[in-house]
Amino acid sequence: MSNDPEILLDKEKENQPKIKVERKEGEPTPAFKGASWAALLVGVTAYLIGLYNAAMQLNEKGYYFAVLIFGLYSAVSLQKAVRDKDEGIPVTNIYYGISWFALIVSIALMAIGLYNAGSIVLSEKGFYGMAFVLSLFAAITVQKNIRDTQKARERD
Repeated sequence: MSNDPEILLDKEKENQPKIKVERKEGEPTPAFKGASWAALLVGVTAYLIGLYNAAMQLNEKGYYFAVLIFGLYSAVSLQKAVRDKDEGIPVTNIYYGISWFALIVSIALMAIGLYNAGSIVLSEKGFYGMAFVLSLFAAITVQKNIRDTQKARERD
């Protein structure tokens, strides 16, 4: 039985070194990239499912949807502006300022909307707030990972 060809092949595979995919210097690990994408998908999906199932008028749902999209865009835009500035890529002060302003406004709109929402119980307000913050953070991280990967591959 020990001379079975399948067992011998399996033992040969065990002794061979595993092929490791080589990362470029500065490139995020696949685990970090996956975790970032998962956080973005979980945050946005949870927010949208909660919004879909919410007992609020359609105009309120539209408001919260627009705030989410505005927040995601402004967070990525600010991350890009900060990163460009740090790397010596020219960024106008007006764009940099607008990026900060847009992110602050999106967070303020979410906070004000949740504070004034009488039809939403406190636990739902916390859910929307946490899903919103998770989505913003994950969007920044995904964009950073994409840029780091691209930059690492361009070096070669």
